[in-house]
Amino acid sequence: MIDIIKYPVSTEKNIKIMEADNKLIFVVDKKANKQDVKKALEEMYKIKVLKVNTLIDHTGKKKAFVKLDSETPAIDLATKLGIM
Repeated sequence: MIDIIKYPVSTEKNIKIMEADNKLIFVVDKKANKQDVKKALEEMYKIKVLKVNTLIDHTGKKKAFVKLDSETPAIDLATKLGIM
């Protein structure tokens, strides 16, 4: 499970997405599917994930846009992860 999630992405644009949509963005393993990402995050951080969207960017990295439950603010998890 730990190999699926590589690291969270922290940019100015992502901070805005975090605040507006309660989403976090992670770089994940290219072979991982949405269900794998959801399961890994829920087990690792004890959070409720509502939705996962994935994207392979121009650098070839696979990013997962993770929408969190309203009970778990993305800002709180970002602070815990050290990206804010």
